[in-house]
Amino acid sequence: MKTGIVVFPGSNCDEDLVSAVSSITGGNVVKLWHKEADLHGCDVVMLPGGFSFGDYLRSGAIARFSNIMNSVIAHAGQGKPVIGICNGFQILCESGLLPGALLHNIHRKFICKNVFIRPCSKRALITAGLDSGRAYKIPIAHGEGNFFAPEETFLEMCEKDQVIFRYCDENGNHTEESNPNGSLDHVAGICNVAGNVMGMMPHPERASDNAMGNTDGREILQQLYSAVNA
Repeated sequence: MKTGIVVFPGSNCDEDLVSAVSSITGGNVVKLWHKEADLHGCDVVMLPGGFSFGDYLRSGAIARFSNIMNSVIAHAGQGKPVIGICNGFQILCESGLLPGALLHNIHRKFICKNVFIRPCSKRALITAGLDSGRAYKIPIAHGEGNFFAPEETFLEMCEKDQVIFRYCDENGNHTEESNPNGSLDHVAGICNVAGNVMGMMPHPERASDNAMGNTDGREILQQLYSAVNA
């Protein structure tokens, strides 16, 4: 199992992902520079958080045109796993691999704190085996994490089980206070219809080691690799 982590100018969570994934899979993780077109035989492709191209225009709007994205789109089209975290999620939406868009947080402020999320989808590889009744504590760090989709699109997404995580409180309740950025219906992550392309705003790689005082994110990443290896 080989994992490729795409690096754009402005990516800053790539090393975090390398460390987290390596500890789970035992290694075989490579970085993929955005100007390349070759995925180097990677089975799983990840787009990390950060500020690709300085978040100019819109977050992810320029990165979407990097050479490697054509290969990522082809990889996804073959049913292979692609996951975007934070800025990576924004890039997946900009590229059309995921529906909807990430708008400015409702309070127009950058948010960096721990939040709680509940798994929703049984379709997506990353949530299929997680406990849907449990609240997982995962950090967020974003200024544009407010998920939006037109009503018709979102209703279809819900019908097709494409919402993978929703923000909640520590008891798993979806309250106004537990929605940090104003996301539509508390959405914290979504997937495509096939469930192989996934995007989430919270950072599981930042909650994947005992030294961080939280390993809830490690469980989420472990679920992804368990599903891929099944």
